[in-house]
Amino acid sequence: MESAEERRPAAVLIGPPGSGKSTVGTLLAEHLGVGFRDTDADVEAVAGKSVSDVFVEDGEERFRELEAAAVRAALEEHDGVLSLGGGAILDPATQEALAGHRVVYLQVKLDQAVKRVGLGSARPLLVLNPRSQLRRLMEERRPIYERLARVTVATDEREPADIVAEIEKELG
Repeated sequence: MESAEERRPAAVLIGPPGSGKSTVGTLLAEHLGVGFRDTDADVEAVAGKSVSDVFVEDGEERFRELEAAAVRAALEEHDGVLSLGGGAILDPATQEALAGHRVVYLQVKLDQAVKRVGLGSARPLLVLNPRSQLRRLMEERRPIYERLARVTVATDEREPADIVAEIEKELG
């Protein structure tokens, strides 16, 4: 019988929108020979609609409930690379659940995040004055990302393959 440690995700990626969680996560999973899972995609599958539609039609509170449930399930079931939505770490139960996991904070500066996300994006929390909103979200969440991370990797002006190599080295 496998232990809880063996079932745990190989890595859990956290960070703001535009930090590269999906791109880096997919590549890291390929390198490690494991699956990739994104909790936003899990929320969309359960809700039967996009994250943006959940926000608009059901509200942020409902989205956060679905997100917290998706994170709990993924931490229990997934042994590959797991990407969490940028705000998933706001939930105290999620913060607690991440203890002991191989959490990697993908750090990005505002100008790079803006380039990657695009200011016309369908990201629900960035609707009004997206640059200002993104800055505020990043500033509010940074201390939580830093506290939860076992490894922090800067992603600015770097190729995904270089970021993956650093994560692999840091995680051993």
